[in-house]
Amino acid sequence: MPTLTQEIREQLLTYDQEFQKLSQLHSEYEAQLKQLSQSPYLNLEDLQQEATLKKLKLRVKDAMQRHIQQRLHPTASR
Repeated sequence: MPTLTQEIREQLLTYDQEFQKLSQLHSEYEAQLKQLSQSPYLNLEDLQQEATLKKLKLRVKDAMQRHIQQRLHPTASR
């Protein structure tokens, strides 16, 4: 059973260009993290890149969640 949040997310993915860009960035960061995790050994630079990617991915996820919350509670964002 789809939730209201899922429905709003799907609508935003369809109609909101900014949300689409955020979603694309999130996917790119996830792919880069997956690629890093497949390495048997991570040097210091890789570990720093991994930490940076995780932070960026979280920021993007937070921004996406704010978009959803603004749709759920439009008067709270004013």
